[in-house]
Amino acid sequence: MKTYEEWQRLAAEITIPNQAYINGQFVSALSGETFDCVNPSTETVLAKVSSTDSADVDVAVEAAGKAFKSGVWSKMAPRDRKNIMLKWADLLAQHQDEFAVLDTLDMGKSISEMVDIDIPDSIDCIRWTAEGIDKLYGEIAPTNGQNLALISHEPIGVVAAITPWNYPLMMATWKIAPALAAGNSVILKPSEKSPLSVLRLAELATQAGMPDGVFNVLPGFGHTAGKALALHHDVQVLAFTGSTRVAGMLMEYSGQSNLKRVWIEAGGKSPCLVFDDYKDIVKAAQGAAAAIFTNQGEVCIACSRLYVQSSIKDAFMVELIKASKAYVPGDPLNPATNMGPLVDKNQMDTMAKFINSAQQDGATLLLGGLPEYQEGKGFFVNPTIFADAKNQMKFVREEIFGPVLAVSTFDTEEEGVALANDSKYGLGASIWTSDLSRAHRVSRQLESGMVWVNTWGDGDTTVPFGGVKASGNGRDKSLHAMEKYTELKNVWIRL
Repeated sequence: MKTYEEWQRLAAEITIPNQAYINGQFVSALSGETFDCVNPSTETVLAKVSSTDSADVDVAVEAAGKAFKSGVWSKMAPRDRKNIMLKWADLLAQHQDEFAVLDTLDMGKSISEMVDIDIPDSIDCIRWTAEGIDKLYGEIAPTNGQNLALISHEPIGVVAAITPWNYPLMMATWKIAPALAAGNSVILKPSEKSPLSVLRLAELATQAGMPDGVFNVLPGFGHTAGKALALHHDVQVLAFTGSTRVAGMLMEYSGQSNLKRVWIEAGGKSPCLVFDDYKDIVKAAQGAAAAIFTNQGEVCIACSRLYVQSSIKDAFMVELIKASKAYVPGDPLNPATNMGPLVDKNQMDTMAKFINSAQQDGATLLLGGLPEYQEGKGFFVNPTIFADAKNQMKFVREEIFGPVLAVSTFDTEEEGVALANDSKYGLGASIWTSDLSRAHRVSRQLESGMVWVNTWGDGDTTVPFGGVKASGNGRDKSLHAMEKYTELKNVWIRL
């Protein structure tokens, strides 16, 4: 790990990409429009980034479609496609410090988290997915002896991916790696709040040997570039991570256009259940704190609803407050910082709105509180904890996407499960118990796409990531992700 001073020097010297990447080259938006990319730690403008719209979408889709139909990537030998993607991952590894700084400056993520989590995960995602390209086989159906039925997976065409601002590089690789591995052409629209790292990633794809038009990046806004992609008749698949509200709009746009497949990873309001049989209260409290205050709470799987069994509540809360106070806002370029700023003023205002709502509804403030904003000093906030939270309270039901924790108690296992499931969301959940049977029993009952037992947030590229209910229908990572970007074809031959 570099020192604070070394990261600061690298940040001062780094080249900031600021144009769209279409058909193998950087280009300005056809309109000439730009938007400010702001450092949330200092509120200074990092770059004026090209703001693409429907006209640029048309150009990118045409380039992507032309590349797909030519077969330059879609019909390339799987092993050759794999080797290019492996070289791409190697280039990302060679430039990993540059990428770590880009996301830290752009979004406010701590540099230590970028180095320890986001960068290694992104590299692994590209490498692991690439290695799967030439290891996926078709099938022969068990028909009668007079016929041969072949089942194969084929690339679909042009895939559009719309990715969030909270994990700019990592969550982009989760979508583009399997889509590209399957042989599709991809157009990525990153969030306008953090577009920088994926623009550089596209440049490295070309350097690795990926043909022009196969991977394109369109920085811009959801109501312009995002909507145009969702409505485009020559986009066959739309993959999205973001809010449930926008997810619903994108599904409507699919119905208004060509019924493109829409894979959604939407909001979350994940529960954490701590049972009184768990032997290490300190560890559970530290886990519960990490589950909400990691990445400033700007995490879709954040366990923002904490349910503690009544018999251990008092002892547990002492340890929870202690663990939470360890999260101290600071300059994210400092390796010692474990909590950077929120991404922008809007996010800070949203947090303040929900804190006010919690107090008005009768929740008890135990730690933190309203942000103390000073213009020009960054969007830094403190960990905030409310006790006496009720499931009907607005701040308990709605996704805040900030470091605000709602704490409640339960008496029985059945009550805990009922409270945990009382949500429109179903992305992640965490259970803390030393009873193996309870761990299996409760995890089966929880309405969630992912359940962590005696931990939170663990995983790697081998396991799928996604939720149920209003949290969406998509799955990133694992071989299940690649299935989302292929057509299943049946060829029946009469012998």
